[in-house]
Amino acid sequence: MAPLPSAGSVRSALQLYRYLLRCCKQLPEENIRQHYRHAIRQSFKVHADEDDPDRIQQIIKRAIEDADWIMNKYKKQK
Repeated sequence: MAPLPSAGSVRSALQLYRYLLRCCKQLPEENIRQHYRHAIRQSFKVHADEDDPDRIQQIIKRAIEDADWIMNKYKKQK
């Protein structure tokens, strides 16, 4: 299950970026939000030159799965 209902509509890198930043807004503390925002930006810089559509979809799928794991991790800590 994805952290936000709109995960199924993510098809492009820009949509993924916005989706992940919206997920960050739900995290409990500001320092945690800053950490993951920084990690998202760095990851996008690393993959900026990716041009294979299959690989891009694979990265999107993995990023959504990772976001789901992170959101569940912090929900359990509350």
